Amino acid sequence: MRELKYYVACTVDRFIARKDGSFDFFLSEGEHLAALIQLFPEAVPGHLRNALGVRAANRYFDAVLMGRRTYEVGTNVGVTNPYPHMKQYLFSRTLKESPDENVQLVSGDALAFVRELKKQPGKDIWLCGGGELATTLFPEIDEIILKVNPILLGSGIPFFSGVIKQTSLELADSTVYSNGFMLVRYRIRHL
Repeated sequence: MRELKYYVACTVDRFIARKDGSFDFFLSEGEHLAALIQLFPEAVPGHLRNALGVRAANRYFDAVLMGRRTYEVGTNVGVTNPYPHMKQYLFSRTLKESPDENVQLVSGDALAFVRELKKQPGKDIWLCGGGELATTLFPEIDEIILKVNPILLGSGIPFFSGVIKQTSLELADSTVYSNGFMLVRYRIRHL
């Protein structure tokens, strides 16, 4: 069965963005960037792939889940089809139709939808963000992959924006780069 993996950038104090949704504080250069592109080429948005020389096939994911505010990061700069190399799902309770024919709008029960999606054949599913959607889908998240940037933000949008139950994690892998950036993978032990 496919797994749901929450692959997200965050600060050391676990914020994924400022309260206004901006994230310009994340490291935009360093050895970790090449490593991330090599590990997760499918996570590079379509409009940046040529500029970054990304031609690799999808390694882990063939579907991406986005909350409305995460999706709007792209639409605010004119990008309505951010990951054309994957099946894209936009979760929103307020939108009446998808802004792009290549992005499927999900407005019903998100948890039930993801449970069915996980049963379908394919690669794993990437939960791109945001914090509210991650909280809703927490019972179905199999792994958390954190791109931890060496900064304390103090406040902002946490990577879980609601209450989740206390859960044990198993460290699956970690890499620390010379600039302080860390890539940390945790398996979730759902009971």
